[in-house]
Amino acid sequence: MTDTILVVDDEQRIIDLAKMYLEQDGYRVMSATDGVKALSTILEDKPNLVVLDLMLPGMDGLEVCRRVRAESDVPIIMLTARSDDIDKIVGLELGADDYLTKPFNPRELVARVKAILRRTDRQTTREDVPAHISVGNLTIDSQRRVVEVNGTAVDLRMKEFDLLQTLAENLGMVFSREKLLDVVWGYDFAGETRTVDVHIAHLRHKLEGMDATIETVWGVGYKLDEK
Repeated sequence: MTDTILVVDDEQRIIDLAKMYLEQDGYRVMSATDGVKALSTILEDKPNLVVLDLMLPGMDGLEVCRRVRAESDVPIIMLTARSDDIDKIVGLELGADDYLTKPFNPRELVARVKAILRRTDRQTTREDVPAHISVGNLTIDSQRRVVEVNGTAVDLRMKEFDLLQTLAENLGMVFSREKLLDVVWGYDFAGETRTVDVHIAHLRHKLEGMDATIETVWGVGYKLDEK
């Protein structure tokens, strides 16, 4: 079945460019030019991935992302016209999976779409994942995608869960940020490692009280280890 990509931007030339390259790679492309239409399309038509501009009329991309994440784990690539870190960080904190800064190379957009969808497919079809992982009072149910600390469920977003599961499956192993981008996000090229740092910060906050720690190994990356 062909994956459907929703491209949301108030500039038609951006939509046309993204559509041309995505369709050349075999994707079905839908579009929206304002935030309200984008939100309704995402919730009603359920695309496989959303390319979402930050600056939109009616409702900006950050608000669209926030509302979508209350209902859906659909992968979101945020587009921002500015290189300011604050826009990127806020987008990631609201649940975006990745971002590109305008002007962007359409081939890179296609590469990132492929990587995210490939990782999503691998995550849902893997058969080698342990059904349950326990580290102290932290338990991970890989099949139901449920995380508990001291028996209390913790609400994790899709990539937060995938990141935690990867670290827990390899307890004590140090992962570089680049390796985590490859394993969790599926990038086969050098990505923006700030994505990893933001998701690690989220996990540390949400998993306070667990009998394990996500340690920073300075100059290398991260690992999960028992306290």
